[in-house]
Amino acid sequence: MLSAIVAIDRNGAIGKQGQLLCRMPADMRHFKETTMGHSIIMGRKTFESFPKGALPGRQNIVITRNRSYAPQGVTVAHSVDEALAAATMPGEVFIIGGEQIYNATFPLVDTIHLTVIDHKFNDVDAYFPRIDMRSWTITEQEPHPADDRNPYPFTFMTLKRKKTSRP
Repeated sequence: MLSAIVAIDRNGAIGKQGQLLCRMPADMRHFKETTMGHSIIMGRKTFESFPKGALPGRQNIVITRNRSYAPQGVTVAHSVDEALAAATMPGEVFIIGGEQIYNATFPLVDTIHLTVIDHKFNDVDAYFPRIDMRSWTITEQEPHPADDRNPYPFTFMTLKRKKTSRP
């Protein structure tokens, strides 16, 4: 099963200047718990935004056009198909960003693990593909208020693609 995991603001933004929109420890914990023990697929820029390199406990697959790219602790792929074929961990395979990788894989995704941050950020430059809710069913929804560690209210959601909606 192919899933996307992403945090978006009210307008579908996912990042600005190569970084996440904001620091949300609850979302980072949710991301870790959801993806641990699975294959995660990302673009090179997303991988390079990780301060400590490859994320432990997961198969890190990085898609890049650069044939000589070989960072430690990752599987390198040069296309979406190659990345999907390289995923060897059991269960879900997660697309974790960035914008180009989400756009390239969105038609293939069966599930979206979505964090909606109830805020509109300024100066954003990366977006998640538009979600047409007629094609998706919300199977889980868990709202959370802002608190001393998470500056904005947010909602964890799981969306499943309706069987008849694949392009």
